[in-house]
Amino acid sequence: MQEYHDNEWGKPVHDDNVLFEFLVLEGAQAGLTWQTILNRRGNYRKAFDNFDFIKISKYGKTKIKELLQNEGIIRNRLKIESVILNAQKVLEVQREFGSFDKYVWSFVGHKQIKNCKLVATTNISDALSKDLKKRGFKFVGSTICYAFMQAVGLTNDHARDCFRHGI
Repeated sequence: MQEYHDNEWGKPVHDDNVLFEFLVLEGAQAGLTWQTILNRRGNYRKAFDNFDFIKISKYGKTKIKELLQNEGIIRNRLKIESVILNAQKVLEVQREFGSFDKYVWSFVGHKQIKNCKLVATTNISDALSKDLKKRGFKFVGSTICYAFMQAVGLTNDHARDCFRHGI
């Protein structure tokens, strides 16, 4: 957890595959702890072709059955199916906006927000969630979206006394 905090959490991400990875992982976390998901991150990368959303968008019933047997990930059918659906939706967003990066960063005016307060949702996460849902994404409630925003650096919520606050 310390390494994740020190080297990733809140650091701006602009790579579509990494943004998709965090969207998947935050959705997988629903009802669980982040530690549970972080401990399985390597398994998720292996199971989901390193979060290659082009490959994932083509997964069918056979792959879903395989994933449901994979003890290294959360074996929840709805969560697994949402990964495939969301991969398809990321492709649609890319066609419309040029990249998933441009789309998600547009919600913060393409500039990181520094909050320094721990909240579960914000008006921006509400707007992102609403828009993702309108586009057909699943497991993208406002709380999940805010955790995603924190993870990929759309917002920097490091405490003022944390060395990562000013970064």
